[in-house]
Amino acid sequence: MQASITRPTAQRHIEVIPMKAALGTEVRCGDVRDMDEEMARELRDAWYRHMVLLIRGQTLTDPELIQFGRHFGELLFGTRRPAGMKPRDERVPEINVISNVMENGLKIGNLGDSEATWHTDRSHQAAPLSATILYALEIPPTGGDTSWGNMYAAFDTLPQEVKQRISKLTIRHDESLDSAGNPRADYVGKGADHPIVRTHPETGCSALYLGRKTNSRINGLPQGESEALLDYLWAHATQSKFVWRHQWKVGDLLIWDNRCTIHHRQSFDPSARRIMHRLQVKGTPPIRADDALFHAAHPRCQDVA
Repeated sequence: MQASITRPTAQRHIEVIPMKAALGTEVRCGDVRDMDEEMARELRDAWYRHMVLLIRGQTLTDPELIQFGRHFGELLFGTRRPAGMKPRDERVPEINVISNVMENGLKIGNLGDSEATWHTDRSHQAAPLSATILYALEIPPTGGDTSWGNMYAAFDTLPQEVKQRISKLTIRHDESLDSAGNPRADYVGKGADHPIVRTHPETGCSALYLGRKTNSRINGLPQGESEALLDYLWAHATQSKFVWRHQWKVGDLLIWDNRCTIHHRQSFDPSARRIMHRLQVKGTPPIRADDALFHAAHPRCQDVA
């Protein structure tokens, strides 16, 4: 669904309007093309505090989106395009197209129209992403909502004995399985081990770091015990009290922190068009939260009912 957008006016400082949920905030900052480094610093500070930023009403070309994304760090180039997908635009290699649209018999992007279960982006890498940035160009009339979960609060509200148990454990994030848990022959043996509880490098607070359940196992535990503990942690982490759900509009620009959130996408009508352009920001290897029980809780933990 297309919509005309009037370019926002420039402003000197951002306005932060927190969501009533456990995370997320709308940020009013005018046209992000006019953003200077002072405003970018304010934006990053809001991001550390609220984990997910929503900026509405933007009208960006791909180069302008890339310029904005660089305020959050070094950008990754887009993922490789498999057979049956339109070739990547090498003029803007940082752009990933997220879409269900077909053109001339080729997919223009990936992730289609089905549900995307709860996950954290690229947790299978040794240095997973810090930020994901998603910009809405076309949206369906209904469906395709995205939800995020506050993993600071998920950790903070665990029973003390569970915190103690998991603070020394690691998860194998297996790249040889796809998002449905099916084997991928080209990725056998690939993946990364990360702590279940990680310390955020900017906030110093502890958060659960679960990745994607179908691709995970807890190191050092028998399979049955690993599955039981993962089942428990995922059931706890995806409770509605930790979640904010967003209904997209054309021109929405969302930035989220993969180090302290998980996210989920609702399915939508396959006959409807949805086109998003995505940027991914490089991160660093997760830091084990050895003293997690003594870390101060993140400020947004107090918003959990």
